[in-house]
Amino acid sequence: MDLHTWITQQVEATEAEGRAMLIDPTPILRRCEADRRILARHQVDPDAADSRLFATACHGCGTEGECYDPVTDNLNDCPELLDLAHAHGITPDMLAGLDRPQTPEPDRNSGYTMRVTHWPTSAITTSDVPEALRGPRWKP
Repeated sequence: MDLHTWITQQVEATEAEGRAMLIDPTPILRRCEADRRILARHQVDPDAADSRLFATACHGCGTEGECYDPVTDNLNDCPELLDLAHAHGITPDMLAGLDRPQTPEPDRNSGYTMRVTHWPTSAITTSDVPEALRGPRWKP
């Protein structure tokens, strides 16, 4: 029996126990612990929190491509968390009503901008380069 088959049997057994209203809470407590483990893996990526582009990415979903872009750009779109939410009875209306992690606004006082807001209008010259930095083929 492979892992998939074993897990399927465990889910069916837990479902059967729940339907029979058994008193032993152990399977339910194990399921809660498993859910907490998944939640611990799937959270906003602490390493990407400084990145304005990926500040809301899910850490547990991993990365892809040559630039290691996050697989899930927003934590609310994480397929693992959506499956957990489904297991706990979330409806589309409830999901729509939840807060979505937002990319932080750039700090206007930091001097950091994400795009060029103006282009230089004057020509770039090399006349003010110190003589010590000028090479033998220097052209002003």
